[in-house]
Order: sequence, then structure tokens, then C-alpha cells
Amino acid sequence: MSDKRARVGWRGYIPAIVTPFAADGALDLGGLGAMLEWLHAEGMHGLILAGTTGEWTSMSADERAALFSAAGAQLADKLPLIAGCSSFTARETIAFAVHAAAQGFEGILVTPPPYIRPNEDELFGFYTEVAAGSPLPVCIYNWPPGTAIDMPVALLERLAGIDNVVAIKQSTSDLRRFTETFFRLNDTVRIFGHSMDEHGLALLEARGGDGTMGAGGVLGRVQPDFYNHLWAGDIAAARACGRKDRAILEDWYTPELTGRFGSGPAVLKAALRLRGVPAGFVRAPLREVSPAYDAAIRETLARLDCL
Repeated sequence: MSDKRARVGWRGYIPAIVTPFAADGALDLGGLGAMLEWLHAEGMHGLILAGTTGEWTSMSADERAALFSAAGAQLADKLPLIAGCSSFTARETIAFAVHAAAQGFEGILVTPPPYIRPNEDELFGFYTEVAAGSPLPVCIYNWPPGTAIDMPVALLERLAGIDNVVAIKQSTSDLRRFTETFFRLNDTVRIFGHSMDEHGLALLEARGGDGTMGAGGVLGRVQPDFYNHLWAGDIAAARACGRKDRAILEDWYTPELTGRFGSGPAVLKAALRLRGVPAGFVRAPLREVSPAYDAAIRETLARLDCL
């Protein structure tokens, strides 16, 4: 194992979780605490706070800091916590990283700055500055649907050479692109993005791998159990869990990984509420899933024995 890979122990199913907001839009820290308790009890291998699914784009800096403080106080000594620190500038990202470190987080997750679409040299400069200023290890997040940038593997290889970069979350729907990233960089940094289906299972069986930073943990124990069964050598049980994860991707998401019934956070929050988990509501400009789609979400959960 490379020195950089060994700096963190992240592996398995690490969901990017939703951020509970009250119906009036206020940050709901009480709901967050109950949801974190449920996710921990369901056996998640780690959690990402304030990622894409966590609606960081509608949160103030103070709210994101409060989110990190609350989650760290509850779970920092129980499982790995990774702070979503994406922002428009390296200075803002570093400030979030410093606060997350003080709350017991183990790392930060960072997309390219959205909207402005920096070129490859600008991205290298951005991540170099973030990595130098962050007291926590960095996981680079390639998220084309949200940033309009699909970082090529050659650039990811260059970024993987930055000292404090220890992982890459490769959120592409292109299996070939993910596989190329994995084969070229897995010996250097941890690579997350394995699909929990036959393709992902075949790769994990043949070559190993670190895991999946998935959305929401909405299926509870089913999703971490994909990896638990795989590590125990029970491939049939892992395959059964993977089929359930694949079902929600096919039922609720487009091939481009955006929600079919609304935004990704809205779909996941609707599903979690149907499960009795206090996931709260989305914050404007996002809107709740139309009641017309509640039946479709409920049908999937019922079919997967998750109600």
C-alpha cells in the first residue's frame, strides 16, 4: 500500500447524506441528530456531510460550520466523517477544512469550483492551494453533472500526485472512465465510485477496491452490507444487496445520475421520510417531490423490503 493510501482507512459504503431542513427552511439539528443515530445504527462505514446531496449550495458558512460541529460532537469518535468543503475559492474551502478538523473529521471532499469552469492548470493550482492549506487529507470529487467539468484521467493523475490528496471520488456514469481511473491511480490514492452491480462486483473480486461514496444511505444496512458480505467472501449475499442498490438507481435516477422525480436530495428525503427517518425537507430553490411521485418511491421501497 502506498504511503498516501495508508494515511486514511476509508473503505466500504460511505454515503453523502442529506441535510435536514425544517418546513420553514431552517437548519434542523434535532432531525440531523436522529438521522445520524439511524445511519450509525445501520452500519455505515463513514459519512460525508455537506456534499452534493447535503445541499451545501444553499447553506451559509455559519450553517455549514454548525452542521460539522453537531455531527462531530455526535459521531467523530465512532466512524470516519468527511466534510464537504466545496466552494468557489480555495480560501473558503480551507476555512471549512480547518473547522472540520477541529470537530474531529478525518478528511474533506472537494469538487472543482462550480460555474466558472477553470481550465486544467487552474484546477491544478486550486487543488494545490487547498491541499497545502488543509489540515485534513483531501478527496478530489469529479462531479460532471454539478460542475460541468469532467476531469480527464491525465489531470486526475496529476492531481493524485499532490501530497495531501489521498483519494478520488470518481462520480462518472461512464464505466470505461471509472475503470481507467481505477487501474491507473488505485496504487497511488484510494478510488471511490465502484458500482454495486455485476460490473463493480467483478472488478472488486478481481482487483479489490476501496468502496462507494453513494447518495444518502437510504436503504440502510443493505448498502454497507454489500461490502460486508464481499469482505466475508459471501458473494451471493453481496450480489443480492447490490441488486437492491441498483434498483433505486434505475427507478429514481437518470443515466446521468440526476433525479427522475425532482432533485436528488428531494427524492432521497422523500424516501427517508417514508422510512420514518427525520430527513427533513429541501431548501429553496429546490422543491419537494410532487405527491404524484410518492407512490412510485414507496413502491420501490416496498419491493426492496425497506419499509
